Amino acid sequence: MQRSELESKLMDLMARELDIPRDEITPEASFTEDLEVDSLGVVELLMALEDEFGVRISDDEAEGLITVGEAVELVEKKMAAS
Repeated sequence: MQRSELESKLMDLMARELDIPRDEITPEASFTEDLEVDSLGVVELLMALEDEFGVRISDDEAEGLITVGEAVELVEKKMAAS
């Protein structure tokens, strides 16, 4: 899967899971500051990402995610490794 396709799928998933308008989700958007996602929302999102993309994201990796772009990079890296 190409990065642009992965990014689009991931952003669509975020919009559904977090009930955020799709046009507000950009690679530069911060989960907490720009999208106003609380810690529970981030956990739910990560679980959805794991299910959708067949990857495992550790708690340590999850704590380091600040922006949507970082989440895309992490999922991309995980998919390439599997």
